[in-house]
Amino acid sequence: MANAAAPTAAVPTLAPPLEQIRHLAEELRLLIPGVRVGEALETTKEFNPETFWRRLNEAAVNVSREATTLTEVFSHLPLPSPQETQRFCEQVHAAIKAMIAVYYSLPKNQGITLRKLVRSTTLDIVDGMAQLMDALFMTPSQSSENNDLISYNSVWTACQQVPQIPRDNKAAALSMLTKNVDFVKDAHEEMEQAVEECDPYCGLLNDTEDNSDNHGDEEDDGLGYPNNRDLYWSEEDQELIIPCLALVRASKACLKKIRISVAENGKKDQVAQLDDIVDISDEISPSVDDLALSIYPPMCHLTVRINSAKLVSVLKKALEITKASHVTPQPEDSWIPLLINAVDHCMNRIKELTQNELELSNGLILIRNVLRTKMLGFTSLEKMTSKPLFPFAEKMKPSFILEESSQARVPIPNPVDIDLYPCCHPEDEVSALPKLNLHF
Repeated sequence: MANAAAPTAAVPTLAPPLEQIRHLAEELRLLIPGVRVGEALETTKEFNPETFWRRLNEAAVNVSREATTLTEVFSHLPLPSPQETQRFCEQVHAAIKAMIAVYYSLPKNQGITLRKLVRSTTLDIVDGMAQLMDALFMTPSQSSENNDLISYNSVWTACQQVPQIPRDNKAAALSMLTKNVDFVKDAHEEMEQAVEECDPYCGLLNDTEDNSDNHGDEEDDGLGYPNNRDLYWSEEDQELIIPCLALVRASKACLKKIRISVAENGKKDQVAQLDDIVDISDEISPSVDDLALSIYPPMCHLTVRINSAKLVSVLKKALEITKASHVTPQPEDSWIPLLINAVDHCMNRIKELTQNELELSNGLILIRNVLRTKMLGFTSLEKMTSKPLFPFAEKMKPSFILEESSQARVPIPNPVDIDLYPCCHPEDEVSALPKLNLHF
């Protein structure tokens, strides 16, 4: 009787199939951050490359098979039971975890570049499987032409990439360098195409026709009406583009020579030096992109100068790291100094063409600081800390300036005459500069 009175053990209720699918997608996405930052597992066993690649291929095949099975059972009615869905979800989760575990077994001493490629493929597989879960949840029991198979194809494609991963760090480095060469080549071709397709007179005829009735009104430009100046390059812009294109060509040449040196002289066991070369080379393409974007009209010459200097710095560092590595058996190899000289020549030309803009910018900063100091009660140049005056500064006579003081935004009366006397050299000491007269 006592046993009969005992409460019956509660049987856990499984969630509906689609809810289980949605929950699995969430669980898979929770694994992604750990894969991105996860470290290699510590082990006392000697790393066996053949065993590693065999296990990785098997794990990818298993994931692909589970994706196929799940897609097939959810592509038609009736949907599997909650118990069957649970079994399918557990198999998918186990396959993904096994894939990640194999990636973690790749030690760092095999090369950071190689680990990055394996990690990237692993992330693609995990994310692709999560997308498949989303598709099955959103469009269940539909025809095979729907998004579920599209997502399944992304999982399959990622799994198919596993056999294509380079098998050692030298091969991985060459793969990354080849991609960087292609990126810079594409950026250079786009820049050249933009220059060839640019029509300095584009739209001017239409503007003239539209304004034919108002040709006597000469104040349109002064009132801020557009005159297509933001759609084409000025003569100064076009002159500046020439050394910029040359600098990008030099960037492409640097990457090509570095790739050739790694291919011809790189050693598989020198993983750290190969990683260093790839790391700095990875910065070249983004720097080229920044420079390429800055040349489009309306062009800011100072931005072009800054981005050019950044690219030059990266290129020189890449060449120096390559020169100091084992891939350059003879550090005095002529191609490295030649490329450094070519890069310097381009940068010097860019500096020449942007010097006036730089001086103008520094002068505006000086005027701002002088006005702020004047409003705060200082009356002589010796009492302020500022950049020295430049020869162009005597031309600056703003009629109205809004300047921030330490208390509030204070309007300076109109007009304001600022008499600035030129100095001989930008590096003159502040105390040696002529006096500054401000007329309010």
